[in-house]
Amino acid sequence: WLLLAIGGIVLYALVTPRIYSGPGVRPKVALADIRGGIKSALGKYKVDNGHYPIGTNGLLALCQKTDDATNWHGPYLDKLPIDPWATPYFYECPGRHNTKSYDLFSAGPDGRIGTEDDIGNWQK
Repeated sequence: WLLLAIGGIVLYALVTPRIYSGPGVRPKVALADIRGGIKSALGKYKVDNGHYPIGTNGLLALCQKTDDATNWHGPYLDKLPIDPWATPYFYECPGRHNTKSYDLFSAGPDGRIGTEDDIGNWQK
């Protein structure tokens, strides 16, 4: 049993990095962040304060109270989230794509906003 367990650990160590480090994984992680934890934190903020954080620095309002937060019960996030390319996520409210709510996005692998590789909450 010991040899079987060690063999399983070695196999896991060899295969796992290849599965999770492929070129298609980082965009999926970014989308999961955008559609998951960050979206949830923004929703909780809105429930408490009656609106989403305002402006381009709104994600900071999820970590610390800002002047426009009238009923803040955070922190909604422990720290500002970064994307899989080690760049902060971008937030705009009102959004350019979602004009009645917010845009939340990663600048993608090239790190530049407004290019083809951006990954945002407006995408299907």
